[in-house]
Amino acid sequence: MEDDFYATLKLKTGEEVFSKVMPCNENDKTLLLISNPITFSEVTSRNGSTGYKIEPWLKTSKEDLFVLDMNDVLTMSESKDIKMISMYQSWVRESEEFRNNPNDTRKKINRKMGYIANVNDAKEILERLFKNS
Repeated sequence: MEDDFYATLKLKTGEEVFSKVMPCNENDKTLLLISNPITFSEVTSRNGSTGYKIEPWLKTSKEDLFVLDMNDVLTMSESKDIKMISMYQSWVRESEEFRNNPNDTRKKINRKMGYIANVNDAKEILERLFKNS
């Protein structure tokens, strides 16, 4: 067994998956154990800023470890990109918290998060901003 590493996998199906990968050999066959595989989608907002949408690779499974036959992988690229790895680790942490506390994941809105306005006040402010621009 070799050490695990972070990698992007391009599967023969066309899917692109980011995961922690651990290769292993079994019966003269190379298998990959992938932990918490995710997909990234680049998202651009209306103002032009870019971000990433992270989703689980298999949306209907609660498992976090999968086995892939190396024959199903088109290419694999080890990642040393700290930004990608930290986004992945944050997602894994948050999804584990969700699994452990499914009813307690949503934070309640409070005044410490910022100003909370009523609809009429917000409408008035936005109309003034629009007229002054």
